[in-house]
Parts: sequence; structure tokens; C-alpha cells
Amino acid sequence: MNIIIVDDSAIIRAILEQNLSKENDFTIVDSVSTGRKAIDSAKKNEPDVILSDIDMPEMNGLESTKIISSKLKVPVIILSENEKDISKAKSAGAVDFILKPSLDSYKENFFNTLNEKIRKAYSVKNQKHSLNKKLHINQSKDLNSLQNQTGNEFKILCIGASTGGPTAVADVLSHLGNNFPLPIIYSQHIEVGADGKMAEWFNQTCKNLEVRLAHNGEEAIPGRVYMAPADTHLVIDFVKSNGHPVLKISHDPPWRFLRPSVNIMFNSASFFYKKNCLGVLLTGMGRDGAEGCVNIINAGGQTIVEDESTCAVFGMPKAAIEEGGASEILPRNEIPARILKLIGKN
Repeated sequence: MNIIIVDDSAIIRAILEQNLSKENDFTIVDSVSTGRKAIDSAKKNEPDVILSDIDMPEMNGLESTKIISSKLKVPVIILSENEKDISKAKSAGAVDFILKPSLDSYKENFFNTLNEKIRKAYSVKNQKHSLNKKLHINQSKDLNSLQNQTGNEFKILCIGASTGGPTAVADVLSHLGNNFPLPIIYSQHIEVGADGKMAEWFNQTCKNLEVRLAHNGEEAIPGRVYMAPADTHLVIDFVKSNGHPVLKISHDPPWRFLRPSVNIMFNSASFFYKKNCLGVLLTGMGRDGAEGCVNIINAGGQTIVEDESTCAVFGMPKAAIEEGGASEILPRNEIPARILKLIGKN
């Protein structure tokens, strides 16, 4: 597989190139010092994976990752000395993150981990598109029965997203009409400090629904969207006799570097609501949400997963499809009407 190394330190680039080149199936096609050069090189060399530092001149690694992951569809693994950069890397669209060791600690254990992350990123990128088509066709065959025989009285709507998520979620929410009859809980991979502004943006964009950051211990009511605050998991603490969930803001460990995690929210909702849970998984990098979608279906609920044709990044929906977590696969513009039909409001 073809790899580009991006770091403003020539020493680090040399160490990475020397060690990665020992792998028979790794080819270092370029080694550059800035985010801007990384973008130019990616366009020219069409790499399978990019390894990128964050702090670089001209354009930093987060800025270049946003462009490379969303526009060029190349998986980026971020290398950084600061563990606090994990959430920033994920928000920028990186598929994975690894801590840089001290200069004298680039040893076997580090490269074993890095090699594994590179192979994982490559395998996700190159899984055959025919598999998605096959799954799409097979699940489309089941839509006739699903459309008229769900037998579910949905009591909660759960939405998960990552890269490209805010726009996708706004598109869905704004077409759900007024007086939506279910509470909506929403987890989005987001950088610390940006969640409040995002909630404000949603309220300016989606006039039909109130979007707010969730608070610990509050009752989620129909027609309102509760978004997980940055760096916390949003879960359900318990369900009241009226069927409304009481929310809990959890600081439990991240799921694969992610907090909030869509999986953790979906798993919580499926546990409490079982067949009454409706989950929607939209665009995003990585695999968060796939396990949760499977658990929703296994509990008797239903999921809608965004089709590749409208995703900014097809990672999360694709993972859910591959793991059998998609009851239906729909382009974004068809999702709101399908939600309304499933809950009997159309």
C-alpha cells in the first residue's frame, strides 16, 4: 500500500520512513513537511493512507486532514505528542490517532501498533464496493415488508454522525415538520468548545425543532433534540412512566478515542427501549455507531443508515451495513419522510 508521511521534522520523517519501509507491502510514495504539501502530494500520488503530524507551518495537520478526508477520501492517521489532540483529530476526520513517543522510543512496540493502524485504515478504505451494493439490494428486497409490517410503536429517535454530520443532521431535522412526537437524542463527534455554538447554529437552521445541549438528569420531551456535550457520553439513566427518558451525562472512558460515542448512546437507547427504538446513522469517518445499530436491531428496534451517494464520508454507515446493522439504507433526502412514515406521522 502507498503511504505519505507528513511531519515538519526531517528526523521524524526519516525514522518513520526507514522503519515502515521494512514492511514488504508498504511503499512510502512521499515525505513532506506541511499540510499544504500533503494535499498536493495526495492529489498527485493517490496514496492509500497518510500519516500526519499536527503542528506544522503553512497549514497544520488538522486543516489538511479535513480536506484530505472529505474531498480526497484518503484515510489519515494523526501522530501527536499530546493525548488531548485525540478529539481534535477525530473531529477533523482522522480515522485513527497514535501518540508520538520520545525521540529515543521509536521502537518495535510503537511500530507494531502503527503498522496495525495503517493496515486497518487501508482495509476499511479498500473493502469492495460490490459488498455495499449487495447489501443494499438484499435489504431493499425487504423494504416492502418493513414499510407496512414494522409493528413498532417508536418512542425515541436516536441520531449519530461524525464528519459532515452537522449539515446532514440539519437536513434531516429541518424536514421532520412541526410537533415531532418523539424525543430525539443526538451524538456528534465534536471538538471541545464547539458544542454550544453548534447548538445555536442548529436552532438558526432548523426552525421547527429546538436543539439544545443535554443536561444531566433532565427529562427528554417530544419535539426537542438533545445533543451530547463535547467530551461526554450521552446515555439514558432511566425511563419515566410517561415513556420519556431521563438523560445522563457520562464521563466514562472514550470508546476507541471517542467521547461522545454514538455506540454508547445507541446501546443505552436499545437497552431501555428495545423494539420502540429508532436509530439513524449518518455520514462519518470510522466505525462508531455500527455496533450500536446492530444492538438496536437485535433488541427489536429499527435503523436507517445513510446511503453512500449522499455521505460526505461513508465510513460509519458502511461499517453498520457490513456488520448487519442497517434495517434500511437510504439517501439523505429520503430519510425524513421515512422517519415520519415509521412513526405514523405522514
